[in-house]
Amino acid sequence: MTHLTGRTAALLAALLVGLAPLQAPLHAQEAGRGEGGRRGPERPAAESREGRKLPADAVTQQSVTLPDGKHLDFTATAGSLPLVDESGKLQAEIAYIAYTRPAEAGQERPVTFALNGGPGAASAYLNIGAIGPWRLPADGPSISPSQSVALVPNDGTWLDFTDLVFIDPVGTGYSRAADGDGKSYWNVESDSSVLAAAIARYLRTNDRMASPKFFVGESYGGFRGPLIAAKLQEDIGVGLSGMVLLSPVLDFAWLQQPRANPWGHVLRLPSFAAAALERSGRGPTPDLMRDAESYATGPYLADLLKGPNDAQAVARLTERVAALTGLDPTLVRQQAGRLSTGTVQREADRAAGRVASAYDTGVTGWDPDPTAPHSGFDDPLLTALQAPLTSAMIDLYTKRLNWRVPNLRYELLNGAVNRSWGWNSGRSAPEALGQLRSVLALDGTMRVLVTHGYTDLVTPYFASKLLIDQIPSYGERPRLSLAVYPGGHMFYSRPDSRAAFKRDAAALFSAALKAREAAGGQAAR
Repeated sequence: MTHLTGRTAALLAALLVGLAPLQAPLHAQEAGRGEGGRRGPERPAAESREGRKLPADAVTQQSVTLPDGKHLDFTATAGSLPLVDESGKLQAEIAYIAYTRPAEAGQERPVTFALNGGPGAASAYLNIGAIGPWRLPADGPSISPSQSVALVPNDGTWLDFTDLVFIDPVGTGYSRAADGDGKSYWNVESDSSVLAAAIARYLRTNDRMASPKFFVGESYGGFRGPLIAAKLQEDIGVGLSGMVLLSPVLDFAWLQQPRANPWGHVLRLPSFAAAALERSGRGPTPDLMRDAESYATGPYLADLLKGPNDAQAVARLTERVAALTGLDPTLVRQQAGRLSTGTVQREADRAAGRVASAYDTGVTGWDPDPTAPHSGFDDPLLTALQAPLTSAMIDLYTKRLNWRVPNLRYELLNGAVNRSWGWNSGRSAPEALGQLRSVLALDGTMRVLVTHGYTDLVTPYFASKLLIDQIPSYGERPRLSLAVYPGGHMFYSRPDSRAAFKRDAAALFSAALKAREAAGGQAAR
């Protein structure tokens, strides 16, 4: 059992054991707007909304026609989950959006809980970027903050094979602490505990305890996944059938290396090479990446360990690294083959005065000061996407889902959360790999898919690949797999990668559900 203390323990006790009167959510009964919007079903009024600042839940009937002609009718709920302490006093309101469809006769429909990362990011990226029923187009070589925020039907939505619940942690989206100070929630331990409790709250309120349950988390949300799965298993009594960890950090120690430590250079070199292949129009592909991967863990690492004073090692590094990355050999020699992310971002298209995104080197923007020896610039993807994503989410809430929050700011990416985050790790960097091992070992039917984009320099795919290689298969067939797609941190913005991601996720769901059914049949015998 995970040991909980203080405020988190009180919240969990009240939420899960029922020591305090939990308030049922209110449901708006106004007609939905947008494509297929219809009046939602009437729901009973809640007993009390004392202290609540977020409005009553809005339930609307929606429909969407996908580009392939497939038509989906579904119920959309925009609202919040109240968390209270043992005395019944409101502690926090967790905002969420749920998309659900009727189950087929005799079958429980899966439900998937989706979280983004940061820490400090709302779930909008997964919702209207990756797997929700609507999508904000954000593909192409550049992003404009003033682009249209009109949503289109999402050909990559998972709604045809699972219900979806997008959750915003405290301090993100419209989620808030009742006292206005969310800092007690902004650490690894409290965050995972409260989010596990919110998931359990949703399951209980909506009679979904018997449904197959899945989790998808992006970036730090992927780091959250194993921690939440363990807390659901051990502290709450809920088992996940599967997880999809999208562009995750599994062990922060691997990515927070000082420059003198060669390991960080090893992990990023394949992504630098993938960026060069994409610029050349040749890839990346698994076959083409094998050379960079083999070199990174072999001769590259060996020469890095010899140090920058070994002239022959530096000469070998210069030749191979320049060839792999497409960068000027003189520059590579000046850095002794130890390229930084910032160098690759700026130098890849220096002649044109453009800089690449660390989240996807295929997305570029203008260098604000191209003649400066060192340039500070906003990320052409993450920063540029903030305005259209924020506006699109507010428009989705108000016009299509009929949930209006006029007095609170919508926080897509809250820097205060990120700056104040407590890592609870003592002298060691935080990691989720140990919990991932534990949940896989404990549950022989769970399936986990880890996904990355080749040209992501923030959470390089090669780190996850090497870490996954250290985990046992826990059975005849490995239940933990890795898929890497063209694109970066948010590879799902690219049509082909989005389609491949959906196929791989659907395959994981199918395998997990079959394993679940087989285990149930064995138990019945």
